[in-house]
Amino acid sequence: MADMGVETMVRQSPSKGRAIVAFDFDGTLTVRDSFTAFLRWHVGKRRWTKGLLRLTPALAAYARDRDRERIKAAATREFLEGLDRAELERRAETFAAKRWSGLMRPDALATWKRWGEAGAHRVIVTASPETTVAPFARRLGAEALLGTPLVFDGAGRVTGAFAGPNCRGEEKVRRLRAVYGPDVRLVAAYGDTSGDTEMLAIADEAGFRVFRQRP
Repeated sequence: MADMGVETMVRQSPSKGRAIVAFDFDGTLTVRDSFTAFLRWHVGKRRWTKGLLRLTPALAAYARDRDRERIKAAATREFLEGLDRAELERRAETFAAKRWSGLMRPDALATWKRWGEAGAHRVIVTASPETTVAPFARRLGAEALLGTPLVFDGAGRVTGAFAGPNCRGEEKVRRLRAVYGPDVRLVAAYGDTSGDTEMLAIADEAGFRVFRQRP
């Protein structure tokens, strides 16, 4: 599992009859939004502050329309555009190693482990980019990861665009059905925002904001 790339993790499917359990990532397995934390860590305090100033129009637009996909794309362009894919993956690995203990919820990890010991197929379904969440997924031993895919240009550099819709709300269910079939039913699902409502609705056990512990 340690050497698995994002593409391999996304394609994994459970053996027939194996229970599927889905976990949101940010705010559920973690105590805060991991992508924002990654961007701030990646560029440093001074560059982060300057970037936020340049993002003022985008932030103002978000306050009006609440378009999460648009503001996420704007932040990705501001802080990651032009970054080589291999370098992004290396930085993501370093971030996960350095920030794991301060980001992960102990009670969520305990539930994650319990499902693993029960033989469940555990999939992380997140609005964050797959590339930045993948190191966490590998550390967790996740069987699969479904997130918002970044677009890289012909030279393998971040463009700031996404290869699909923001993996939130109904898109989470669409992605699950694309991988596990149109009649997929989750044994359990865990989330913490309205963006998880549709995913929780296709689970026998729906855990909404059940994890509260902090590192």
